[in-house]
Amino acid sequence: MNWLEHLKTINHHRFLVMKACFRVGLYRQGLLHDLSKYSPAEFLVGVRYFQGNRSPNDAERLDRGYSSAWLHHKGRNKHHLEYWIDYSLQPPEENPLPLTGMEMPVKYVVEMFCDRMAASKTYRKELYQDGDPWEYYAKSKSKYLLHPASRELLESLLLMLRDRGEEETFRHIRGQVLKK
Repeated sequence: MNWLEHLKTINHHRFLVMKACFRVGLYRQGLLHDLSKYSPAEFLVGVRYFQGNRSPNDAERLDRGYSSAWLHHKGRNKHHLEYWIDYSLQPPEENPLPLTGMEMPVKYVVEMFCDRMAASKTYRKELYQDGDPWEYYAKSKSKYLLHPASRELLESLLLMLRDRGEEETFRHIRGQVLKK
């Protein structure tokens, strides 16, 4: 029955992202969000590693040393910061890493915000609080290759959600962030 539970989890998550995207006016992104999760490369792996309280990608990563589903997913979904990692054009003295995060279009940063909020709601269920997406992000933020402007926007939205709640954050996104 893992396939049914995994399907329900995907559908629930997509529904929450769609609702959030619709609230800020990103209708197309809301409808198309994470469609690759239904592909065999992602869905079958998700069924195999399904647990219900966290991403199956984490379990696959622990078992195999990498997540084939995640590698497939991040390369097809522009709302993931990993989609925007490329070779750095900066000299090594300015950026010692050969890779860097490219600046993400604002609409994808907003979708990433909606995705993180929906993932927290999906996995935390009734325990969800508006600070959960920030807490999850903050645990790993030092490891992310994220362009400074994209990082600043994402972090400001996650902190606004934590400190001021959904309504004010969505109003800010509609009235300020997406109007620029």
